[in-house]
Amino acid sequence: MIRLARVGARKQPYYRVVVIEKDRARNGRSVEVIGTYNPRTSPATVTLQQDRVEYWTKNGAQMSDRMAKLVKNYQAPTADSPAPDKKTSRKGVQKVEPKAAEPAAAPEPEAAAAEPEPVPEAQPEAPASDTPVNSEPAAAA
Repeated sequence: MIRLARVGARKQPYYRVVVIEKDRARNGRSVEVIGTYNPRTSPATVTLQQDRVEYWTKNGAQMSDRMAKLVKNYQAPTADSPAPDKKTSRKGVQKVEPKAAEPAAAPEPEAAAAEPEPVPEAQPEAPASDTPVNSEPAAAA
């Protein structure tokens, strides 16, 4: 079965996409880790090894309801999309982004085009006093 195993801290969910025997516990020993799912990013980030997902589904592994929705909504990037970064391409993992209708063009703020504020010059430090500083308390007589 292909399903999610939670690995995030308390109130910070983060999931691994795992191939696991159906009767094992949610976070039990998995057969293989084939991706990750981070619902805290906007939009949620899913990384999947598409070839391993296909391999396991062809060999009879069923997906959980949530995994079926994630795989359906988060298709692999096409040839027109940018190439994956070096970190993911080493392991053969492909980052997939959700299907988006049309990206809305955000207008540039005019404040960013203005000249940066001048940085005030640093003031010279005051000279150290000649009186020694005693770090130990005086002993009582």
